[in-house]
Amino acid sequence: MPTYSFYNNQTGEQFDEMLRISEREDYLKNNPHVTQVITAPSIVSGVSTSKQNKVPEGFKEVLSKVAEAHPESATGKRYGRKSMKQVKTKQIVDKHLGKF
Repeated sequence: MPTYSFYNNQTGEQFDEMLRISEREDYLKNNPHVTQVITAPSIVSGVSTSKQNKVPEGFKEVLSKVAEAHPESATGKRYGRKSMKQVKTKQIVDKHLGKF
């Protein structure tokens, strides 16, 4: 259930309530002196560890297939398999393009 912030116009108090959407609508109808305060959404996430930031092994295979089909794309540059010749050629091209 989402948490909503409300403001009581009579007391000047701001408070939070956990309600379903239908309950929120009923609450606002039954309490005309209360208005809803629009706030940033609360995003709850777990603790990040290095294992969570890694790409799963099965998905790496998918990314490598995409990289083979599109070698000049961002995915191709990041996950594509390249031969030593391709790496050296790219280095030389980048070196000479950097001069211009």
